[in-house]
Amino acid sequence: MIRKEYTENEIFSYVEYSPEKMREGLPVIFQLHGAGERGNGRDELHLVDVHGFSEFLKENDRECIVIMPQCPEDSFWTARVESILRFIEEKIELYKVDKSRVYLTGISMGGYGTWLTAMAKPSLFRAIAPVCGGGMPWNAERVTMPVWMFHGDSDGVVNVFFSDEMAEKLTEAKKDFRYTRLPGVGHNAWDYTYDAELIDWLLSK
Repeated sequence: MIRKEYTENEIFSYVEYSPEKMREGLPVIFQLHGAGERGNGRDELHLVDVHGFSEFLKENDRECIVIMPQCPEDSFWTARVESILRFIEEKIELYKVDKSRVYLTGISMGGYGTWLTAMAKPSLFRAIAPVCGGGMPWNAERVTMPVWMFHGDSDGVVNVFFSDEMAEKLTEAKKDFRYTRLPGVGHNAWDYTYDAELIDWLLSK
């Protein structure tokens, strides 16, 4: 069984999926949503609980915690990297998780946030999975963790070029990464991404 909670928080309000019987030492996945799911918490927190691992976790369970913070409606994840790191570190301590098994993923705006947050403090994350978002290719050397990146090649919102360029620089830097370039898929790459294979890949690291 998986339990779900909506929680107000000083930094970011968030949706949490966790095992019915909580214990110390669980792995934790943080998921950053896209621009359309921004809100003020409270009555808008349900917006976060739509894409990504939400649908998977409503039908399946895993021995892990998944935390989905909500970005304020007047901001962007890339402008809140310091706050994201503070939020993650706060939750690591609160839930007493396995600090060697902290993972990060994100969709669109959250894909950008995933790249920038992981580059800001690479030692914090065991693996990351950016979906249809761009990174900072000139900073590829900062990526020290395994990466699985996804992008639809027909994306009309965030051009696939941004992931192509990131893949090129990661290859040049000899980094450990996978790149799934989805043929004929538009911006909704998340519909083809957040499944058992991805969550099990993250948790295997």
